[in-house]
Amino acid sequence: MTAVISFCGLCLLLVVGKFLRVKIKLFQKLYLPSSVIAGILGLIILTTFKGDILPQYTAGWSKLPGFLINIVFAGLFLGVQIPGIKKIWGIAGPQLCYGQIVAWGQYLVGIGLVLAVLGPLMGVPDQFGVIIPVGFEGGHGTAGGLAQVFTDLGWSEGKDLGLASATVGMVCGIVIGMWLINWAVRKGHVSNIRSFDKQSKEERSGIYPVEEQPVAGRQTVASDSIDSLALHIALIGIAVLFGYLMKISFRELNVYMPATVQELQILNSFPLFPLCMIGGLFLQFVLNKVKIGHIVDHGQMSRIAGTALDFLVVAAIASIRIETISANWIPFVSLILVGVLWNVFCVLWLAKRLLPKTSWFEQSIAEMGQSMGVTATGLLLLRTVDPEDKTIAPAAFGYKQLLHEPFMGGGLWTSMAIPLVITSGGSTVLIISIIAIVFWLIFWRLFLSKGIKSLEPSG
Repeated sequence: MTAVISFCGLCLLLVVGKFLRVKIKLFQKLYLPSSVIAGILGLIILTTFKGDILPQYTAGWSKLPGFLINIVFAGLFLGVQIPGIKKIWGIAGPQLCYGQIVAWGQYLVGIGLVLAVLGPLMGVPDQFGVIIPVGFEGGHGTAGGLAQVFTDLGWSEGKDLGLASATVGMVCGIVIGMWLINWAVRKGHVSNIRSFDKQSKEERSGIYPVEEQPVAGRQTVASDSIDSLALHIALIGIAVLFGYLMKISFRELNVYMPATVQELQILNSFPLFPLCMIGGLFLQFVLNKVKIGHIVDHGQMSRIAGTALDFLVVAAIASIRIETISANWIPFVSLILVGVLWNVFCVLWLAKRLLPKTSWFEQSIAEMGQSMGVTATGLLLLRTVDPEDKTIAPAAFGYKQLLHEPFMGGGLWTSMAIPLVITSGGSTVLIISIIAIVFWLIFWRLFLSKGIKSLEPSG
C-alpha cells in the first residue's frame, strides 16, 4: 500500500499543478510547466508540515528521479531516423559550436568563482562549482540521476544543490528568456514573434481544443499481438538493460586499470543514464539492421519520456532538502547569479558573432532555454520567436542535439566531470574547460566562419 499511496500523492500534485496553470494567469505568462508548479507546491507542503506527513506518503520520491532519468535517456534515439553526418553538420555545425561553448562556459564560471572567491573566503569545496552545469545544462533529470554518484563520492549535498539549481535555472530561463525576446522585438532582431496577447485562451492554459488535438504517436503493431505502448516500454527496458550491462562492465574493467585511473573513481561511479542513451542508440541500430526498425515510433517514445520527465520533476523538486540550501545560500545564490549572467552574455554578445546573422537570436534563445532548463524550454522560447519555422533555427537546434547530447547536459562529459573534480580538484576541470572553449573557438574560425553566410532560409 505504501507504493500506491506514494504514487497517488505524485499524481495528485501533478493534476493540481495543471489546474493551477490553467487558472493562474501569472503561471501562464511565465510558461511554467505544470510539473514545476506541482513540485514547488509539494516542496512547500512537505517543508511546512514536515512533522505531520507520514513517511509512506512520500516513500521513494527521492529515489524516483534516479530511476526515471534512465527512461528519458533510453528513448532519446529510439525511433529516430538519423540523417547523414554531412547534412547534420551543414546545418547544425555553428549551433553545435555555440552550444558547446555555452556548456563548457558553465563549468568555467562556476568552478572559476569557487576557486577564486567562494573557496578562499567561505571554505566552499571545489565540487560546489559543478552545480551550475549539473542543474542548468543538465536539469532535474541529471541532478537526480547523479544523486548516487554524489553519495558514493562523499558529497550527498550535491543532489539537493543540483536540483535547486535546476529549478531556479528553469524559472530564470523562461522569465529572462521572455524578457530577452521582448528586447529583441524592440530592437528589430525578430519579426515572427508570437506574443502572449495574441495567443488563444487554450494556448495560454496549455489545453488543445477538441478539433485540434494532435496524435500522441503511431501504433506500429497490431494490438491483438501486443499493445503498441507495451512494446515501446519493453524496448526502453531493453535499452536500459544494455546500459546496465555496460555499467557492470565498467566496474569490472576498473579492476584492471592503472592505480591512478582507479583513484579517479570515474569507471566505478559512472552513472547509468548516459549509458542507457547509448543502449537505445545501439538497440535502434540493431533493429534497423534486421529490417524491423519501423516498429519503433519516436512519437510514442517521446510521450513515454515526457511522462517520465514530468513525474521526475515533481518528485525531484518536492524532495529537495531546504536545510541544505539554506546552509549554503550565499555561495548558492552567487553561483546562480554568475550562471545566469554567463548565459545572458552568450545571447547578447557571443551569439551574433558565431551564428548566422539572419537567425542568431532565434538560435541563441533556444540554446539558452535548453542550457538553463530542458530541451522543451528551449523549444518553447524558439516557438515564441519563430512559430512558423521561417528560419533555420528549428532544424539547427534539432540536429545539434544528436551531436551535443551524448557528451554534455547529462552526457558522457557531465558524468566524468563530477568524480574528476572531487578526486582531482577543480583546477583540473577548469583547465579542461578552458581548453575546450579555446578549441571550439579555433574550430569555428577555421571550419565554420566562412560557411555561415550560406546558412540562409531558402525562402
